[in-house]
Amino acid sequence: HDSICGCSVDEVHREMVTRFEKSGQTAECIIADSIAHIAQRVDTSAFADCGERAQPFVVFNTTGWTRGGIVSVDVDISRIYFREGVDFGEMKMRLKTLPVSGGEVLDSEGRRLACSVTDLGLRFGYDLPDDRFRQPYFARTLRVEFEAADVPGCGHRAFAFIPSGQEGEKEQLPEPRLSGGDARSLLSEDGRTLENDRIRATVEENGSVTLIDKAGGRTFRGLCVYENTGDVGNEYMYRQPNGETTLTTELLKAEVSVLADTPYEAALEIVHEWQVPAEAEASLEREREELIWFTGRRSVREERTVTLRLRTIVRLERGGRGLRVRSEFDNTARDHRVRMLFPTDLNTGVHYADSIFEAARRDNEPAAEWRNPSYCHHQQAFVSLHDEEVGLTIASKGLNEYEVLRDGRNTIAVTLLRSVGELGDWGLFPTPEAQCPGPHAAELMIVPHGGGGQRTDAYAEAYLFQTPLYVGTTDVHGGEVPPCHSWLEWSGRDLALSACKVAEDTGDVVVRWYNWSDKQTELAVEPVFAHERLAMSDVLERRGETLDSGSAIPIAPYRIVTLAITPKV
Repeated sequence: HDSICGCSVDEVHREMVTRFEKSGQTAECIIADSIAHIAQRVDTSAFADCGERAQPFVVFNTTGWTRGGIVSVDVDISRIYFREGVDFGEMKMRLKTLPVSGGEVLDSEGRRLACSVTDLGLRFGYDLPDDRFRQPYFARTLRVEFEAADVPGCGHRAFAFIPSGQEGEKEQLPEPRLSGGDARSLLSEDGRTLENDRIRATVEENGSVTLIDKAGGRTFRGLCVYENTGDVGNEYMYRQPNGETTLTTELLKAEVSVLADTPYEAALEIVHEWQVPAEAEASLEREREELIWFTGRRSVREERTVTLRLRTIVRLERGGRGLRVRSEFDNTARDHRVRMLFPTDLNTGVHYADSIFEAARRDNEPAAEWRNPSYCHHQQAFVSLHDEEVGLTIASKGLNEYEVLRDGRNTIAVTLLRSVGELGDWGLFPTPEAQCPGPHAAELMIVPHGGGGQRTDAYAEAYLFQTPLYVGTTDVHGGEVPPCHSWLEWSGRDLALSACKVAEDTGDVVVRWYNWSDKQTELAVEPVFAHERLAMSDVLERRGETLDSGSAIPIAPYRIVTLAITPKV
C-alpha cells in the first residue's frame, strides 16, 4: 500500500520498476495471443478482390461504448524467411530495393480512408509456431496510421492496407467508395488554431490555449498554463515555502510550430524555456535531520535557477470530442512541484472526480476545520466542473492528484510532478531518487460539454481516453465472426461498464455496470453470442434471478449491478 501511492524508500521503487516491467510484458503477451486468436476467426474475405497485396488487420475496442480514434499498425509488405536458404546479402538487397510508394486503407464495406504511410525499412522478426522452433525472417515494413471510426463497443472492425502497385504489376483494385467526412484541414492558415465540428482551440503567444465549445458556445481561456512552486514537504505531504510567490508561464512567450497536419488530425508543438529555482536552501536538509515537521519548516528556495524546457503538444482528431494534451520535460530542479492549470470560470461550488464505482461529488471550499493551505484531492480518470448549461472535464492518464483552486475562476490544477527528498511520516528516511530527475511525460484531454445530465457523456470520454484501441494483423480468410461485430449490445443512460470477464468458478461471462448519477436509470442487455442463461449476479459472481435478453433492468442511483451470462457450449 505504500509502494503503489509513491510513499516508500528508493530501494522499494527501484524494485517496483522491475515488477511493472514484468507485469507489462506478461499483459502484452496475453493481449497479443488473444488478438491473434480472435482475428483468425474474423471474416476478412471482403478484401479478397484486392489481390495478394491486401494486408488485413482488425481493430479491437474493449470499452463499452462505440468509439473512434487514431490507429497505428505496422504491416510487412514482404518477408523472406531464413529457412528459404536465400543468401543474407541477397535477402536484404531484395527487400531494401523493393519499390514502395505508399498505399491506402479500406474498410470491409469498400470505403477508402485517409491514411499516412511511413517506410520503416528493413526489419528483423520471427514467428513462434506451436509445432516448430522459432522462424526468423527479414521484412520490409510500413507503418500505417489512420482514423478508425465507429468501432463497436466490446467488439471490433476489420480493415485492410493495400500497398501501392510495384513495378511491373498490372493488377487493379476495385474502385472503392469514398469514406464519409470532408477533406478540410483541421489547421488554420496561421498555424495556431485547431478546429473540428465540435471544438476550436487556439494557441496564444504565451502558449496557453483558448478553447471554444461550439455546441454550448462557451469560451475557456488560459488553459494549459504551467505552475511551479517550491515543495519542502515529503512523499506524503506537499508544503509550499512560506511567503513564496507562485511561478507560472502566463507571462512567458512560447514558440509554436506545426507538428502534424493530416486529413484526420492536426497537432501543434508549444515550447517554453523556463527559469525556475534550482532547489531549496541548505537549511531544508538541516530541518529534515532535526525531524522538524513539514508544517513548521522555514526553508525557502534558493535564488540560483535552472532551465526547465517544457514541450507541450496539443492534438485534435477530426472525430475527437476533446483536445489531447501531452506534456514533456526534463526535470533539472529539486524540491518543487509542477502543475498544469485549466481555468473553468464556472459558477459552481462543487466538482466531481472519478473514484471507485462513482463520480464523487466534492465541495470546492474546504470544511471550517481544514488547516492545510493545500486542498488537493485524488482522482482516477478525470475531474469535472459544470453548471446547468456547460461544463469542463479534464481527463488524464495516471495523474492522480488535482486541486480546484479558490482563485475566483474555479481553476482545475493537475499535478504533473512532485520532487521531494524524504519519505516523511515518523522519522528520517532520505529519498534522493524521489526528486525524480530526468525526462517526464504526461497525457491529458480537455473535454468541454453540456451541463446537468450531459456531463456523464464526458465521463465516458475520459474512460475512452485511458483505454487504447488494439490492433492485430491477419490475412485474407473466411470466418464465423463478421468483420464488424459487437459481442455485447447494451444501452443505459448514465451507466459505465466497468468489467467484462470470465468467472473463475462457473465459466459465466460476468459484466458489471454502475450508475454515475443521482437518478434512476434503466439497463438493457443483449449478448451477441450463443448463451443459455442471462441472470442477475453480485460482486462475488453468484447467479441470481434469470432475466430475458433485452428486458429493461431498473438501476437505482449510484448502484452497482452485475450480470452473469452462461455461454452455450
